[in-house]
Amino acid sequence: MNNAALSKLTLALASVLIAPLISAQSDVIPRTEYGTPDFQGTYTFRTITPLNRPRELENKATLTPEEAIEWEDYENRRQNRDLIIDSVGGAGYPPGVISYNEFWYERGIETIADRRTSLIYDPPNGRTPPSNPLGRERRAAYGQMVFESAGPEGRTTVDRCLTGFNAGPPMIPGAYNNNMQIVQTKDHIVILNEMVHTARIIRLDSEHNIKQLKWEGDSVAHWENDELVIHTQHFFKDYNFRGMSADAIIHERFRWVNKDTLEYDFTIDDPRSWDVSWSAKLPMRRTEDPLFEYACHEGNHGLPGILAGWRRYESLGFNGDGSPKSDTGTVDTEEN
Repeated sequence: MNNAALSKLTLALASVLIAPLISAQSDVIPRTEYGTPDFQGTYTFRTITPLNRPRELENKATLTPEEAIEWEDYENRRQNRDLIIDSVGGAGYPPGVISYNEFWYERGIETIADRRTSLIYDPPNGRTPPSNPLGRERRAAYGQMVFESAGPEGRTTVDRCLTGFNAGPPMIPGAYNNNMQIVQTKDHIVILNEMVHTARIIRLDSEHNIKQLKWEGDSVAHWENDELVIHTQHFFKDYNFRGMSADAIIHERFRWVNKDTLEYDFTIDDPRSWDVSWSAKLPMRRTEDPLFEYACHEGNHGLPGILAGWRRYESLGFNGDGSPKSDTGTVDTEEN
């Protein structure tokens, strides 16, 4: 064997021996100066995989690669707002005016990597357990509180984009703004959500603070080996995920999967809403995209227009929402 051939053989053997070492080093969990796993960075959790398993897939927990491609194609067509006929409705919209066109949406276009048919994994059917009677009653009142404004001056926090949607806890993929940033210090974790620009400051502590309740609840955290475990409770005025009770507790876990991915796992425990707890998990994928400031015109900059319209209706003899005041259902005005 000549020297050239021997050199090539040596390089080949070295590559075989060194490659696993390089791979192992790349899989080592990065750590902060405090010795805890370093999860800092910006992540996206958008996906087309739904929270609840679709009824048509109730007996199928996981898709094959071919089925996943077919499902993605179907769902992307079904949810495309530009393909929905206003008078017919679709994708959760009733007949009428569709809120946005497709340009405004930034939902996921792919299933999660393991191709599960739902983010929920417990119960095994992949669906949120049915609400118990207390939960149904509270959720009805919650829906009215969140979505029905108490007059033009009493706009809801959702209408003014102050709370809600997919900002969490828990964080669940939505139509847009599915990005978040994690910042760590020695004593705190900050989760900054792009949606409604929510900054959740989480203490590394075991004691909850109930003196000053927050919309997103009070969160405390600790490390279990290399997992970040967060417990959140004491939500302000029962304003929380799906109208949970004041006794609700949300447990969240972040696990390092690789240098580009965290696994986010949450469990909701609220016996006054559901008879059993339920859990879901999804990947948080690192992204180079920046977080954009989230701001709404409706209910904020748009409030003068809302008030002007309300007062105009009142001056015409209508209720402020445009409904007639007369028993006949008709109010004679110069405009009708």
